[in-house]
Amino acid sequence: MTTRMIILNGGSSSGKSGIVRCLQSVLPDPWLAFGCDSFVDALPARMQASDDGIAFAADGEVSIGADFLALEAAWREGVATMARAGARIIIDDVFLGGSASQDRWRTALGDVPVLWVGVRCASATAAGREIARGDRVQGMAATQAQSVHKDVLYDLEVDTTHTESLDCARAIAARVS
Repeated sequence: MTTRMIILNGGSSSGKSGIVRCLQSVLPDPWLAFGCDSFVDALPARMQASDDGIAFAADGEVSIGADFLALEAAWREGVATMARAGARIIIDDVFLGGSASQDRWRTALGDVPVLWVGVRCASATAAGREIARGDRVQGMAATQAQSVHKDVLYDLEVDTTHTESLDCARAIAARVS
């Protein structure tokens, strides 16, 4: 079965976005890229700091509410529909709920062929990247480095601690059927 989607899961500042850009370059066919950051950016401003939306605590902890979950479910269904219509899609996500987040994707995707990829990065390395970026609440990378992988099942895992995005993308591309 031909892979229609690649879903990358990793904590904040683990290197997912760089891998996505490289994947779009090395894969022979065109692939669309969507991520949790673009989803959050699409939310109304009032949901970006509310109990019903998404909130970022001073220590980097992220909490999500009912309105966020409802819109996220609709977004996943829309992405799944695009994949069923023939689009090849790469998702850059942060599974805040570990395996429960993966299960929500599985439900939306049904029989869409997916390559599940875990993007790991040492906590200290991700925290350093977070500081260099300057656009994240400090502590988010360290908090998420391990927790987003809890009980998640992958077809492939890459580690960006010492491996460049392009090399990770090539390893992923080699697994796309």
